[in-house]
Amino acid sequence: VQLQASGGGLVQAGGSLRLSCVASGRTFSTYTMGWFRQAPGKEREFVGAIIWSGGSIYYQDSVQGRFIISRDNAKNTVYLQMNSLKPEDTAVYYCAADRPPFGSIRSRQSYDVWGQGTQVTVSS
Repeated sequence: VQLQASGGGLVQAGGSLRLSCVASGRTFSTYTMGWFRQAPGKEREFVGAIIWSGGSIYYQDSVQGRFIISRDNAKNTVYLQMNSLKPEDTAVYYCAADRPPFGSIRSRQSYDVWGQGTQVTVSS
């Protein structure tokens, strides 16, 4: 499987962006899909994740209420809608897939397939 993320860009604080991540292959609907981000000089951190059915979604505390993760299994796509963006959200955002058997949903070590990353820059 391969993942292709897109949708990043430059936005003013308070604005919105929607990231997309398209997966190749036929088994996307069995994956947990996660979003991570990495700011300069910092470790890659968990942003949020959605299980295969979309029935459970998890977020990092700092984005809860501002970011929304969704998926469309018919389109092999997972989305990250980012609202009320802040300068501290500036980072490269990565989508990742955790294939069965699943690991800890918040741990980047659980994800074995990664997209190439898309830059999000929020200006103050």
